[in-house]
Amino acid sequence: MQIELIDTFLDLIETRSFRRSAERLGVTQSTVSARMQALETALGARLLHRSRSGTDLTTEGLRFEASARLLRQEWTEAKRAVAPQGEAALTLRISLQNDLVPGHIGALVADFRAAFPQTAFYIEPDYSAQICADLVTGTQDFGLMFTPKPHPDLHFASVGEIAYRLISSHAGTRAEIDPARYVTANFSPAFARAHRQVLPELTGTPLSAGQSGTIAALLHAIGGTGFVLAETAATLIATGAFTSVHDVPGMTQPVYAGLHLRHRTSAAWRRMVRIAAKRFG
Repeated sequence: MQIELIDTFLDLIETRSFRRSAERLGVTQSTVSARMQALETALGARLLHRSRSGTDLTTEGLRFEASARLLRQEWTEAKRAVAPQGEAALTLRISLQNDLVPGHIGALVADFRAAFPQTAFYIEPDYSAQICADLVTGTQDFGLMFTPKPHPDLHFASVGEIAYRLISSHAGTRAEIDPARYVTANFSPAFARAHRQVLPELTGTPLSAGQSGTIAALLHAIGGTGFVLAETAATLIATGAFTSVHDVPGMTQPVYAGLHLRHRTSAAWRRMVRIAAKRFG
């Protein structure tokens, strides 16, 4: 069976539209229809029902969904198992939220390599939504992120938090902050909600960014005020060009480990979660 048939079926579950799935998969709508016909013929069952309100799973489709997800995951792992590994026994692909890279990547990789000396590691910084999507398909094996996206194939565990501080090129207190020069931090939905509670008057400012490094670069280039990683804040304050906004408390962002549900009980994966918890706890 061609894996494209499985991918198309699973995408249709999400979009409930042959047209939208065709756009997302980069193929024609007739190709999507042909793939589904081929899959249904191979299985000897009708999987989808099309109507004006959208595309829905039949009873047989509902039964096949879990198997389809498992097939896609196993296919990805099978391809990687036969790929060249050099002298390593296997390769683990790990995604980290962008803001976790500057202050933690070195220590994390050192800990992972010490725990798994015969393993090669591929590290990829990304954002939570893409990390979750890659874990579902098996493109990545383990993720550290800010915003877990609930999915029947994924398991998440809280492993700690990281700290942010508010710094400014012109304001030492909250009253002195110029909203026109404020860069709103949008690191995650949870951080955004906490930010609105702490600084409601600074919601909807002209500039916003979802990464500490981006905010730091903006502040360095044009000045202003914004939340950055605590380590970054200390470095910028040490230059003398920035100061901490003393009457605004620092904020924290929870960190979560994510992995495919099938690995939840594996001793190796539990060990990786413990390593991350030791780092961020």
